[in-house]
Amino acid sequence: MNKSREELIKAIRGRRTSGKEEYAKPFFKWAGGKGQLLYEFDPRFPEDFGSGSIHRYIEPFVGGGAVFFYISQLYPLRQSVICDINAELILTWQVVKKDVQSLINILQDLQKAYDMRDLAEQQNLFYQVREEMNRERSRFDFSSYGEHTIKRAAQLLFLNKTCFNGLFRLNSKGEFNVPFGKYKKPDIVNEKNLLMASGLLTNTIILHGDFTTCLDYVDDRSFVYIDPPYRPLNKTSSFTAYSEDGFSEQDQVRLCDFFRKAHETGAKVMLSNSDPRNEDPDDNFFDDLYKDFLIERVRAKRFINSVGEKRGDINELIIRNYKN
Repeated sequence: MNKSREELIKAIRGRRTSGKEEYAKPFFKWAGGKGQLLYEFDPRFPEDFGSGSIHRYIEPFVGGGAVFFYISQLYPLRQSVICDINAELILTWQVVKKDVQSLINILQDLQKAYDMRDLAEQQNLFYQVREEMNRERSRFDFSSYGEHTIKRAAQLLFLNKTCFNGLFRLNSKGEFNVPFGKYKKPDIVNEKNLLMASGLLTNTIILHGDFTTCLDYVDDRSFVYIDPPYRPLNKTSSFTAYSEDGFSEQDQVRLCDFFRKAHETGAKVMLSNSDPRNEDPDDNFFDDLYKDFLIERVRAKRFINSVGEKRGDINELIIRNYKN
């Protein structure tokens, strides 16, 4: 891997880089982000990615966008298509693309308000913003775009940077319910990164909807990367509440059907998921589901667990419809 790739991965993972180049990285702290797996993904991306024969990148579960930021800064693409069913998340991506300076201005005000308070007052500010955002949700018009959209995106980013562990979690009512994180000096704004991210979104179509929404954009010159909410490793480890509807085992089966349809167009398709054999060596759910495709197991760190000693290396699955 050449230096630019190495430096880009460091930047996306939030590490300090040694070079002079500036790289855009995810503006959301996102549980389950794929920054730690980029070393495994890079050699498995299609070999003809850099030749220009692939002109469109498609990501149906964009989340924090670690893979999007990596690919869009390395490869010549005519267009990207990113999608997510989480309306709050997609709203924020849209604002970063369309009105990044207005967003930055609101975040700077929130940064000043936060920094001038002591810990108890910071906590009060956090819960005031969270309560206002949740209260407005029932009457918020996600279908229209305006000043209310920019304000909500700023609130969400503020909560994301100041809540516990940077989690994004919604309850069954669609309300943000992560508690205060007690950070003394969080970087709420990161103006330079937001400006670079906005530039990368210039030729990007941003969709709100189910993963099947992307199928109309898939053709034989597309690369599709699929990162769904993971199938739980066990009955108590589910962390799929990025939307109020969750993501069931039946949805995983529907997703396999989407994978096959994308494959049939001639597109290159890659999917990642948790390996159920981490908990049960006889659980062949994904091996059976994707038996017609290339399945690999790679090591990755698990960070989402309330018990620290249970965070560690586990197997993750990488499934592709092509070989390099």
